[in-house]
Amino acid sequence: MPPLVVLQSFPAPRATSVNPYTKLLGEHVAAVDGVAVLHFGWRTALTGRYDVFHAHWPEILVDGHSPLKKLVRQAFTLALLARLRITRTPIVRTVHNVDLPSGISRRERALLRLFDRQTTLRIRLNAETPVAEPSALIPHGHYRDWFAGFPRSAPVAGQLGYAGRIRRYKGVETLIDAFRGTSDPALSLRVGGYPSTAELADAVTGLAAGDGRIRLDLGFISDGQLVDLVTSSEVVVLPYQFMHNSAAALTALSLDRPVLVPANEVNARLAAEVGDGWVYSFDGTLNADAIVATLAEIRRAPAAAPPRLDAREWPGAAVAHVAAYRAAVAAIRGSR
Repeated sequence: MPPLVVLQSFPAPRATSVNPYTKLLGEHVAAVDGVAVLHFGWRTALTGRYDVFHAHWPEILVDGHSPLKKLVRQAFTLALLARLRITRTPIVRTVHNVDLPSGISRRERALLRLFDRQTTLRIRLNAETPVAEPSALIPHGHYRDWFAGFPRSAPVAGQLGYAGRIRRYKGVETLIDAFRGTSDPALSLRVGGYPSTAELADAVTGLAAGDGRIRLDLGFISDGQLVDLVTSSEVVVLPYQFMHNSAAALTALSLDRPVLVPANEVNARLAAEVGDGWVYSFDGTLNADAIVATLAEIRRAPAAAPPRLDAREWPGAAVAHVAAYRAAVAAIRGSR
């Protein structure tokens, strides 16, 4: 029997730019018997042979670094959707984000809605994700093995940490403002990551100016630097304006560091899953009182065991993905 060929919507990993989620998913799915994985390229997408197209962030397909490149990609996306419809190749989409991206054009919005209508099956990363049926629930895998080879740092008393891409909705400006509201000179804040715009970098730098307790590393941070930042912190703070799926939270938990996150159903479920002493939450907008109270609670009742991440092992996730692919293929064939 020929293998089930899956085209992933992400390109082959590069040495200078590796997303742990996509790399681990691609490798583990490819390790399942009877499955072959292709990485994305427009030539492969438009002319290659595959049985399933697995999309992750479809907005990337319709975007570009220049108006011309964006227009070409949008034309290619239309051609891809036509090819998938004609060949009755199912789209399986992992719903990383609940809403469409902000600030996109009407053409991009129309293409993404067309893409959504043509999707056969959706993969939810948590039970709270609202999606149309059919769907499959496959939790986001952990990163314990990914970071296992990097040395960890001893936690620095009073240090708060933030590591990852800096975008408006992630609330780094709010974090700095809340931290500056604290008065304890023994507290410190480390922020590491690449700002999405020069304006955001300037805003973050301006907010941090004048407080010697704040250290900013605004730029690309390697995995080793990320591990150092996270493990040297008493708590990792993620003051997102809206949080639904967070690789940053799983990164911290994979490195055995507690997180402070917005209070919502998703994070309450995560707290119950991983055990006491790992997930703390704040209501509304992060403020200095929430930071001080969380540090006090972490010190009063430290976690007695590592966070439980057994339900997020990658081999099991890969098998569940393959089952979703086969269900999508069956749905298309059954509709003929």
